[in-house]
Amino acid sequence: MTAPFRALRERWRGWSWWRRALLALGLAVAVPVAALGSVFIAIRLHYTGDPAAEARTRGRDAVWLGHAWVDGRKTDADVAALARQLAGTGVHDLYVHTGPLEHDGSLPASVHPRARWFTEAAHRALPGVRLQGWLGDEVKPEKDALDLDDAPTRDRIAASARQVLDQGFDGVHFDMEPIHPGTAGWLALLDEVRPVTAARGATLSVAAPQIDPVPGLHTAGILLTDHGKWWDQAYFRETARRVDQIAVMAYDTSMPTEPLFGGYVAQQTELALRATPPQVDLLIGLPFFWDDKWGHRGDAETVPAAVRGVRLGLGRQDLQRAGFGVALYVDFAATPENWAAYRRGWVDPA
Repeated sequence: MTAPFRALRERWRGWSWWRRALLALGLAVAVPVAALGSVFIAIRLHYTGDPAAEARTRGRDAVWLGHAWVDGRKTDADVAALARQLAGTGVHDLYVHTGPLEHDGSLPASVHPRARWFTEAAHRALPGVRLQGWLGDEVKPEKDALDLDDAPTRDRIAASARQVLDQGFDGVHFDMEPIHPGTAGWLALLDEVRPVTAARGATLSVAAPQIDPVPGLHTAGILLTDHGKWWDQAYFRETARRVDQIAVMAYDTSMPTEPLFGGYVAQQTELALRATPPQVDLLIGLPFFWDDKWGHRGDAETVPAAVRGVRLGLGRQDLQRAGFGVALYVDFAATPENWAAYRRGWVDPA
């Protein structure tokens, strides 16, 4: 043993037990803090640089619409106003909340009494815009709700998809949360519903969680909180290859500042582009709402930061990809400033 190491050993042995314990505690705290700091630095770096001029709408964008469009609260005047709102944008798909599903997978007709009225009115007012019936529910094992590993439940969900298409929708959009990565029942459901939509010439799309920003984070998250916040890239890929369109819900990130949120969105865009087959449309979901809580800082999760993050990620990973867009969540919480930022940053960037 060299002299410096002998000196350190002797010094360590000369310390009192509480001094040694204090040092050990300090190291135990410092190591994860340093690791977390490096993650934030990496995310922040994703927000640097200038977006490519070609990183803009491809006319494949979408908007999530609330339940009021199918339950009787909306009128022809509202449809006309929606058409004016969407004019000159890149919006091609509307995810119209037509559920929710019952916990057994069925869909009572009573929850969407004006669905047929809406599809007919919207098709007249918005030619070329695709209408998708948005169906969802909470999912086991985290919630006492849908059991996707149960074959009869999956059969009823498939029947609900047929029911939505019978109402004149051009596709079915599933948003089921929280699905833990590795859930076989989710993939089996998509395998069952895909022939249903394909037989009608309809679209099957899904809303998906964020992808691990750090490898293995989904495992740690489930172990520590029992909450399926993230998916690994492999499970995201398995989902994406079973659908026509996938939308990443890139909001509710807990990022505390705009640059960190924008960097996180840029990273999510890059990860999702790598995991999504080229024949599948990929959309990045943006926050068209304001909230202020632990998981969503309204002053950080802004539309300008999200759009800039999307443009940076697209430019770095797959600038020429045609099947790409953003999805805006959600119509009833959106402000004129949200729409202006979307148009200014994504539809017609300077």
